[in-house]
Parts: sequence; C-alpha cells; structure tokens
Amino acid sequence: MSSSKPTVAVLFGGRSSEHAVSCATAGGVLEAIDRDRWDVVAVGITEDGRWVPASDDARDWRIRDGALPRVAADDRTVLPPRDATERTWRVLAKDGRASALADVDVVLPLLHGPFGEDGTIQGALELIDVRYVGSGVLASAVGMDKVYMKIVLRAAGLPVTPDVVLNPGESPDAKRAEIEALGMPLFVKPARAGSSMGISKVSEWSQLDAAVAAALKHDPKVLVEKAVIGREIETAVLDGPEGPVASPAGEIVTGGGREFYDFEAKYLDEAAVDLRCPTVLPDDVAPRVADMALRAFQAVGAESLARVDVFVAEDGTITVNEINTMPGFTSTSMYPRMWAAAGVTYPELIETLLTGALARSVGLR
Repeated sequence: MSSSKPTVAVLFGGRSSEHAVSCATAGGVLEAIDRDRWDVVAVGITEDGRWVPASDDARDWRIRDGALPRVAADDRTVLPPRDATERTWRVLAKDGRASALADVDVVLPLLHGPFGEDGTIQGALELIDVRYVGSGVLASAVGMDKVYMKIVLRAAGLPVTPDVVLNPGESPDAKRAEIEALGMPLFVKPARAGSSMGISKVSEWSQLDAAVAAALKHDPKVLVEKAVIGREIETAVLDGPEGPVASPAGEIVTGGGREFYDFEAKYLDEAAVDLRCPTVLPDDVAPRVADMALRAFQAVGAESLARVDVFVAEDGTITVNEINTMPGFTSTSMYPRMWAAAGVTYPELIETLLTGALARSVGLR
C-alpha cells in the first residue's frame, strides 16, 4: 500500500472470551475512521491466536440477530515486523511465500481481555517500536487484573470494594470465614476478564460454589466482592496535550428482571438496560466522580483512554469499581456515548486517539 496518508492497522479478535466483543468493537471503528485521512488495514486474531488478514468492511463485524461476529480461520498469516528497524507488515501465504501488506504507522488494538488488553500485545508492539493507541504494558496489565488494580488504587488513596481473592487452585472452603465476613450479597467474578463474562451475583450462601465455578471457566484466579448498593456511574477519560480530561458521567440502570449489567444486557438485549448519558448527579457528587476517575487514570499510569466505573451510594459515598483501559468502543458503547454528550462525535474521538498515538514517542516515556 503506497499512500501519503498514514496507515493504521486495526487489530481485533484474540484468544480471550471477549473475542466477539472485540470484533463488534472493530466493526464500529472501521465504519467511523475517516478514510480520507487514514489508510486502513484490518488484522484479525483468531480464537487460537493466529494473525490473519481481515475484512475492513464494517458490515462484516456487526452483531446480527444475536449472532456474534468472529475472526474466521485463514491459510494466510499476518507477520508484523521482525525488529525495530522495519515498518513493513507482511502476509505469509500457505505455500510459504511472503508479500507486503502495508507499512504501518500506528496500531489500534481493539482487543478486550487477556492476550490483548493485558499488556501482552502492548509489549509485542513496544519490542518493534510500533506506535499504538492505549495504555502501555504496566497500566494495561494492572487494569486487567482486578486484584492488582485494587492494590494500586488503594495505595493512591481511592476507595474500592472489600474483597477476598481465591488464587489458582484455592477453593472457597479455604477462605470461607473471610468470605462470610463480607456479608451478603456478593459478586463473584474472574480476576482477569471483562464484558461481565463469568460474573455472578450471590444472594444465598448455597449459590457461592456455583458462582466460583462459573468464574473459573474464564480465569483460575477469582475475586469475591462485597456488593455495593448504589448507582452505577461511569466516566470516560481521554488523554490530551494538556493531560487527561473526564467526560460527563453516564449511568447504567438495569431492568427486565436483570439484577446487574451482565453480558446479555450489554450486547444482546438493549431493552434490558437504560444507558443515561449524561446522567444527573447531585452538585456535590458530580465533581468528586470526575476527580476520582482522573485519579484512577493517573494512579495506574493509563494513556490515551480509559473508562472508570464507580458506585455512588445514597449517602453520597463513592467507591471505585474498576478501570477499563480498552473499553467497549462501538458507536453505542458507553465510552463514546459519554463523549458524545460532551459534543465529541464518534469519528472525532477516533481521530483524536489515532493522532495522539501517532504523536506519542516510542520506548520509555
């Protein structure tokens, strides 16, 4: 591909349980990228970890009638540069012949979950001096692992939910007394997953073992958290030349008999949830929510973008739930919707992220 325009490689799919969500995110982004400003190369990662050429047509990555998109197997393999002296990405055919794909200027890694959002892809790109959108290795890893995320946020003086960690191989019986001390209700979740994968709400002790088993399907490390009763508020943070800024707050209100914002409510049953962007918060609470989001962003060393989720109790107490360093990014996802409430359109948001990443230095910074 020869052009005076910079080339962006949109990287999506991946090996995590959030593979399909990543593909849907890519569909939204591929539709909104300004093709007059950027040459676009789509690279999919199959569920077994193979990098393949993919369609850059957004229509191929939409959720249709409840069917989730996935990166299909391919006889060809995409090869990133071998070292920091190269820029050309290549395609290796089944017969072993390699051909040029593009000279890539910046990567937009729309990967969710382990093997992508957790610092692994970021580390691979750092090794070959490729600029990319999003946080670096450390912030990505901390944001992905909820156990270490809480350690960092607590050290920064931010309030987080009380929890008990079940390390790999540890049964709930080994920490039954600690878990019972949290009280009811509880949330049980994989320590390193997103999109509400493997999360269960536990209202009776008899449900605990099944909830842990559901979480273990996604991660050998499990987090048992005390439920916080309150409003679920989200804030989008965007890094810019003057530093990170916070969007107007959004709110998730679940209905349709759902007890929390689970996977189906997020992606398959829009009628089950009311996404309010912006939402109304008391005058003394709104600035504290924005401040907490910015402090969480800075505490983990995030870059480019993040979504920070908090709970606001009736008495105004704010508790940080999590920071997501690569939030869902379809046009209807909370992150772009919150910025739309501030007057920043979806295409403008993508342009800001790409130009910011292109201007960012490679290596230590």
